[in-house]
Amino acid sequence: MTEHYLDDTVMHAFWDNSHPARIEIDPGDIVVFECRDALDGQLTPDSSADDMAAVDFGRIHALTGPVFIKGAQPGDVLEIEIIKLEHKNWGFNGFLPGFGLLAEDFDYGFIQHWRMENDLCYFQDSAKVAVPFEPFCGVMGVAPQEAGRLDTVPPRFNGGNIDIRGLVMGATVYQPVLVEGALFSLGDCHSAQGDGEVCGMGIESPMTVTVKVNLRKDLSMKELQFTTPSPLTRADSKGYYCTTAHGEDLYVNSQNAVRYMIDWLEANHNLSRSQAYCLCGAAADLKISEIVDLPNWIVSCYMPLSVLK
Repeated sequence: MTEHYLDDTVMHAFWDNSHPARIEIDPGDIVVFECRDALDGQLTPDSSADDMAAVDFGRIHALTGPVFIKGAQPGDVLEIEIIKLEHKNWGFNGFLPGFGLLAEDFDYGFIQHWRMENDLCYFQDSAKVAVPFEPFCGVMGVAPQEAGRLDTVPPRFNGGNIDIRGLVMGATVYQPVLVEGALFSLGDCHSAQGDGEVCGMGIESPMTVTVKVNLRKDLSMKELQFTTPSPLTRADSKGYYCTTAHGEDLYVNSQNAVRYMIDWLEANHNLSRSQAYCLCGAAADLKISEIVDLPNWIVSCYMPLSVLK
């Protein structure tokens, strides 16, 4: 078993099975990835809302890789053990015009800076909020089967922008291989995120990520699967406040459940609507509570009370 190191001097913000690998490894090797934040370093701890509104979308999801895994062939499965994610003391979230679950409500740019101290993430400018540091990579994937250059925004069969908060340290990801060598890359590190990433961002953070990459020729699957350790979140310690919304459209229900949560945070916890929306992106979990009773479904939004100081 060999340990490899990839710095963040050469990044790619696309999927392309003709893009050359930076390194070749043997199955069972460990790789340490230096990762820029999802916006490719366009923002700093001094950036403003105007800076957020002006970011270049073409640089979103700067990824470290690709890694060629010797012997990997289409139909095989990569088994990726998440060993360690290390923050660099700062992160941000916010929203961009035209992006996010409530883009029609928040049609401007906003940035919320966060500071990481030990195992907590705090609002940079106040002590109102403390979210557990539960890091994961928002983007993990292999090269796609189809030829050509694909953007990284939607998730695909190759994995990609999956934003699954359960892919924390101790998790194992199973990703089908689609091309020879797999060409595995990762990035878009989040220090925390609620299920749904409703404002369009978790707590976006530059990080150092260490994984072990195994090759499984005894498995077959069509899309990504994973195991994740318990508990699902350390924030589950003081109960939750939950809002619900019903209707025939799960997307609209999700929007309304989050709107009601923002209303509650603004009224009861002295947060601005923009801050409340950012907190929902970082800590609120959307759940499909009911999807069998036609014609209406129920979506619930869970806010852990432990994050509110």
